[in-house]
Amino acid sequence: MLFVLLLSFAEIDAEKFRRVADELSKAFGVQRDIEAMQIPMGTSAVKQHFSPAVPDRTLINEVRQQTQQQQPQLESMRNVLETQRQLQSLQLAQSVEKLLETSLPEGVAEIDIDQFRVVVRISENGTFGSGNATVTPAFEDVLQSLATLLANVPGTISIDGHTDDVPIRTPQFRSNWDLSAMRAASVANVLTATGELEPKRLIVQGFADTRPLASNLTNEGRAENRRVELMIDLDAAVAERGERSVESLQPVSPTLLNLSGTIQHPDSA
Repeated sequence: MLFVLLLSFAEIDAEKFRRVADELSKAFGVQRDIEAMQIPMGTSAVKQHFSPAVPDRTLINEVRQQTQQQQPQLESMRNVLETQRQLQSLQLAQSVEKLLETSLPEGVAEIDIDQFRVVVRISENGTFGSGNATVTPAFEDVLQSLATLLANVPGTISIDGHTDDVPIRTPQFRSNWDLSAMRAASVANVLTATGELEPKRLIVQGFADTRPLASNLTNEGRAENRRVELMIDLDAAVAERGERSVESLQPVSPTLLNLSGTIQHPDSA
């Protein structure tokens, strides 16, 4: 019997067997491997329904581009401004020096230039009485002429009073702090008395003996330390945030000294 079954299997029609196998493979989900000619690509709803566009320019990009384009111009303006300020400092120092050397005794005044600042140091000799804050008549005349000159110059004016280390205690001055501050205030009062110089440009300070120029161990050193300093800061066209203003590029005032050291006023030019 077994022999008969084996023989019947051996004689099965090959074509018929292939058709039966195909039907079975479809029924059970068997698939043949198909060689892929290219990698399938996924799709998205965004890509199918929207097309790319050129992005609009934003305000930030425009500001950045303008800033980069203006950078060389700003640098050039800054250089011009600094050169003008240095020239003004030199002219102002020359004008003040000419005014003081013809009005005060020799050695009483000293002038320094610190970039955009002109520092005028005036000793006590011939300007104040010993131990008081009263301006002498001769020094008052000098200060009035100085106020006319400074009225045509931009910037703030710091008036600093200084003393030696010898203690003072009088009904008027309790200490050197009072004396130094009152001397600075007296100078400020004279400078603004003519009405030409705006009071808001002035800064009045008293430092007592805290900033000596020389040793207080000698009479000469103490005399040098008793002084009033006027610091004229020509870097006036600076906003509170520290940014320079374009208005500071205006021409130098015609009332300043020229480089030869003579005062030129518009009426006499």
